[in-house]
Amino acid sequence: MPYSDSPSDLNLSHPPNLHLSPAIVYYLRKLLHQNLDRLEPIITQASGDIVDPLSDLNLVIEQLWRDPTVLNAKVKHLEHLSLLHQTLSSATTRHAQQLRQVEREIFQLLGFRQIENQHYRATILLIDDLETELLLLSTALKKHAYRVLTAMDGQRAIAIALQEQPDLIALDIKIPGMNGYDICTQLKQNPKTQDIPVLFMSGIYDAQGKVRAFEVGGVDFISKPFHVEEVLARVNHQLNLRELQKRLEDQNVRVQQELQERRKLEERYRHMIEHSIDGIFQTAPDGHFLTVNPALAEIYGYDSPEELMVSITDIGTQLYIQSGRREGIKTYLQQHGQVLGAESRVRRKDGRKIWISENIRSVKDSRGQLLYYEGTVRDITERRRLESTIYHQRKQTERILQSILPKSIAERLKHSPQTIADSFDEVSVLFADIDNFTAFSSRIPPTEQVKLLNQLFTEFDRLSEQLKLEKIKTIRDVYFVAAGVPEPKADHAEAIAEMALGMQSIAAALQERLGEPLQIRVGISSGPVVAGVLGKTKFTYDLWGDPVNLASRMQSNGLPGRIQVTPEIYARLHDRYCFEPREVMQIQGVGEVMTYWLTGRIA
Repeated sequence: MPYSDSPSDLNLSHPPNLHLSPAIVYYLRKLLHQNLDRLEPIITQASGDIVDPLSDLNLVIEQLWRDPTVLNAKVKHLEHLSLLHQTLSSATTRHAQQLRQVEREIFQLLGFRQIENQHYRATILLIDDLETELLLLSTALKKHAYRVLTAMDGQRAIAIALQEQPDLIALDIKIPGMNGYDICTQLKQNPKTQDIPVLFMSGIYDAQGKVRAFEVGGVDFISKPFHVEEVLARVNHQLNLRELQKRLEDQNVRVQQELQERRKLEERYRHMIEHSIDGIFQTAPDGHFLTVNPALAEIYGYDSPEELMVSITDIGTQLYIQSGRREGIKTYLQQHGQVLGAESRVRRKDGRKIWISENIRSVKDSRGQLLYYEGTVRDITERRRLESTIYHQRKQTERILQSILPKSIAERLKHSPQTIADSFDEVSVLFADIDNFTAFSSRIPPTEQVKLLNQLFTEFDRLSEQLKLEKIKTIRDVYFVAAGVPEPKADHAEAIAEMALGMQSIAAALQERLGEPLQIRVGISSGPVVAGVLGKTKFTYDLWGDPVNLASRMQSNGLPGRIQVTPEIYARLHDRYCFEPREVMQIQGVGEVMTYWLTGRIA
């Protein structure tokens, strides 16, 4: 309870009371004895020696409170706290918190501080009405690192047991008010204290008394007068048993928890297996199913897992379409232990063929002997169908793209859709058109015109492929081809000359079959150009540079059935091909240019 040292709180009309009464001293000394293991004296005399509070309590408080007025107040406060402690000790356990607070105030007033967090081997509660025996036994136990609590009556003992939960209780039978049998009975009836071992101590020697001690829950019986060594041995034995019991109980709790967790885990796995969209299986090495889930039965077209396991006795021959497929998988499993994503064609119950993907692993015993295979199956038929469709569409797209663009350029666009513009130092360019095509086309229907051009240009394309040239494009009746792009070509000029001569031969043969005049004009030039791709949705591979312009001029200013070339072509080929000089021509943007007719090869 709160207390003030101010003079207004003191009754000065009465003489100061400077000493505790003998009854209060007796009660406080007993309380100190019971809690001595938790207390440390902090008062010193003038010499510096610690004062033993148990020797003379009045001397202790005189050392603490030298002012007579204050000492009088402290004495009255101690007497009040002592009476309050007695009242709370005999009350029910719901006052335990208040009781500890009162004890803390008493200990502080008597110059003690409580020792916190001290490590003990175990906590033992001694219950006996003889203070001398309590002191003797508690002193011996404390020397062996036991924490000792003491009680001299039944109610106090039960309150301490409920509050402190000691590891062992040593109990005398003859206790005033409530004997040891009754105390033990109450402790065993309370769930909080029923597992605490109770060791009886008594001077009763008859067998009936001992038997009753065990009947009410005692674990051992020590006869008085006792030998301290015997008590220590039996206490140590009971505490070891108690520790083993706790370990066993903890182990049992852990085992029960593990079993419960395992049951939960098994239930989750069972639920997962039964409701999985993937087929799950275990198969014996000889090829029959050990377990399957509903999803696997559905994949293979069976009504239930049981029907599947009864029907399929040899997986290798009844399921796999490819002969030896299961043996091949087993060989791989022997080497690697597992196989992931193995795709196979299998036969369903209704005969329909499907594609599956399997993940399989080998399960072996501790000696490395194969027990069975287990894994998962997924129906990938639709995925394979889509992949096949995509593959053929991709190939078709590539063929279309390569028909528009050079193959190497098409590959570059597939992997890097960026602007393509390449420079080439040595390229030969050819332009060709049909002489007087406008007048000729007016005499035949449009469909016949297209057929004629297709027939002629198809022959040109075949010749271009033979000579490894690159057809650039056609514009109405104009055919544009180049040598040295998109891949450099050392004999580009010779190849383009062969192309021109071959085109003249193709045109002459077609003219003879048609019975119509059909002659072509050809222009050739060579030099550096730039080649690139135009467009984002409709691609065009084209060339730019002076050789392109000159070749176009050579063609447009040429004569029917003749091949007109620039000086660059003449300079490169005059030792292998026959040429005739034509004339000096005025080319817009270039100036005067001497041109030549290519007439054939030198024999």
